[in-house]
Amino acid sequence: MKLFKNLLLASVLLFGAMTVNAQSKVAHINTDELVASMPETIQMQEELKKVVQAYDADFKEQANAYQTKAQKYEQEGPTQTDAENQKRGLELQELQRKLQMYQQTAREEIQKKEFDLYKPIAEKAQKAIDDVAAEKGIEYVFDSTPGKGLVVFKGMDLMDAVKAKLGIK
Repeated sequence: MKLFKNLLLASVLLFGAMTVNAQSKVAHINTDELVASMPETIQMQEELKKVVQAYDADFKEQANAYQTKAQKYEQEGPTQTDAENQKRGLELQELQRKLQMYQQTAREEIQKKEFDLYKPIAEKAQKAIDDVAAEKGIEYVFDSTPGKGLVVFKGMDLMDAVKAKLGIK
C-alpha cells in the first residue's frame, strides 16, 4: 500500500510538472512587418536611395564618355592606320572593363551600406521584442513572417505591444 501511495504521488508530481511545462506562454510576431514600420527603416531607405542615385549618376557619366569615345573612334576609323585602330580598340575594351568593374564595385558597396544601416535597426527591433516578451512572461516567440517556417500560430501577437514600445503607431 505504501508503495502504491508513493507511486501515485510520484505520478501526480510528474504529471503536474508536465502540465506546467505544457502551459509555456507562446507568442508570434511578423518581424518583417515590424522592421518595415520603424521610422529608422524609412530613413535607411532614403539614405540608400541617395547612395544608389550617386553611383548611378557616376556610372551614366562614365558610360556616356565611353559611348562618345566609341562613336568618335568609329567615325575616324577609316582614316586611321590599322595599328591605330587596334590600339583604340584595346583602349575601348579597357574602358568597358573598367565600367563593368565600377558597376560590380558599386553593387557591393551598396549591399555593404545596406547591411551596415540595417543591422542597428534589426538589433533595436530584437531588443524591443525581447523586452516585451519578458514583460508579458512569454517564453517563446515565433516569427510569423511568411516563409520563415511558422505554419500555425494561435499565440498572442506582439506586434502592437512592440510597436508601442518603439513609439510606432
